[in-house]
Amino acid sequence: MSNHLRRALKDEWNITIIDQRTEHHYQPGYLFVPFGVYEPEDIVKPIEKFIPDGVNLKLGAIDKIYPDKDKVVMVSGEEFNYDILIVATGTDIAPEETEGMMGPHWHKDVFDFYTLEGAAALAKKFKDWEGGKLVVNIAEMPIKCPVAPLEFTFLADAFFEQKGMRDKVEIVFATPMSGAFTKPKATEKLDYLLKEKNIEIIPDFNLMSVDGEAKTITDYAGKEVSYDILVTVPTNKGSALMERSGIGDELNYIPTDRATLQTKVKENIFAIGDATNIPASKAGSVAHFEGEVLLENVLNYINGVKLKEGFDGHANCFIETGHGKALLIDFNYTHEPVTGSFPFPGVGPLTLLKESRMNHMGKMAFKWIYWNMLITGRHLPFVTTKMQEAGKNFD
Repeated sequence: MSNHLRRALKDEWNITIIDQRTEHHYQPGYLFVPFGVYEPEDIVKPIEKFIPDGVNLKLGAIDKIYPDKDKVVMVSGEEFNYDILIVATGTDIAPEETEGMMGPHWHKDVFDFYTLEGAAALAKKFKDWEGGKLVVNIAEMPIKCPVAPLEFTFLADAFFEQKGMRDKVEIVFATPMSGAFTKPKATEKLDYLLKEKNIEIIPDFNLMSVDGEAKTITDYAGKEVSYDILVTVPTNKGSALMERSGIGDELNYIPTDRATLQTKVKENIFAIGDATNIPASKAGSVAHFEGEVLLENVLNYINGVKLKEGFDGHANCFIETGHGKALLIDFNYTHEPVTGSFPFPGVGPLTLLKESRMNHMGKMAFKWIYWNMLITGRHLPFVTTKMQEAGKNFD
């Protein structure tokens, strides 16, 4: 957004980014760290590298937002007044929300891969593991990148097969959803892949607790699943800053208009990405598409023009399925993932809801696109903000 806004506003506005981190992580890369595809240093860069000229960077944590006073107060006590505030605080795992998850077995037998620390610890565990029961579990929805737990499961299947020990590993996918994904058409396809790869799926499993000593997880219905290694996607929550400021919902997401991205807190506060409570996928592609709409609406707000209801919930996500193949899904608020071609109707070269080598190549190329185009606020050629219907089958 700072890149978008600096180009659009020139030097007419003073733009400041407040960030508590000195490093920026390519978070989609966490998925590949446990399997040795990426090392931690491959997906981390200093944040200063991406700050455009003329934009101020303030490093440090914000204690509280005061919407009625149009200011934020840092933990250090320093204050910043604003005319427009854009909230981009994202979402993070909250393993402490589940009884027993954060016990002495954390990052020893119980792992996450939604943090670099968790993914790196899991890589070490997998390196010498001789087999057993691997359980992949989603604590509750919504989560950042909803397809990532499935991708992890598929990659684990391929990883252990390539190590010649797949017959020594039982893989279980336990999810609070009634199927593999949030959308029925995609679920049908992904359920089939789970069965094909001899992965047991346990649906409607709403995690209540983890027993690290007994190596079991239990849901609210009393169902119990044992494990040797538990790879969990803990409860996801927005920043505690929202709670401290009194502007978040029960999961600390900021109430936001799903079409304009103006928050419901105050007209001069906007939000983008995983920080919002809009019913779109919490994925990087969504933040990218939102950015183009949000730029237009910030300019509309500045110019006193009615905001455009321009965001349609568009998301597209690659789903790694192992062995150098991937699926691609494209959907929005009103359309489920569909079959067809992308981005060119009838041509592709990418196929929707169908495994292909080309989709895998697209997934692996995304790291370069992320560092060089998405963060720098550049438009992706041939990829539109709104979901296009041409070349897709909606039957």
